Amino acid sequence: MSPVPSSPPSSPPPTSSSSTTATATTIPVVPRHWTPEQALAVAECLQALRQALWTTYGPQMQQAWREQLMPDAAPPEFDPDEPF
Repeated sequence: MSPVPSSPPSSPPPTSSSSTTATATTIPVVPRHWTPEQALAVAECLQALRQALWTTYGPQMQQAWREQLMPDAAPPEFDPDEPF
């Protein structure tokens, strides 16, 4: 597979400890029996898919990300005379 041109910024890593590591009580998301070559092939495929999505939907994806990060309610009124 040929190298993919520069990629867009990636999203922040997950913060939940359950999503970052597999424990004895959870089923791993990635098969543990893959060879390094198989894992690399999947990673390259995912990178190509990510680039294709970014190329096609980049601005819409950025807007959707902004909308997810913005609070639903208006910020509280600011009173400079009110103490912390």
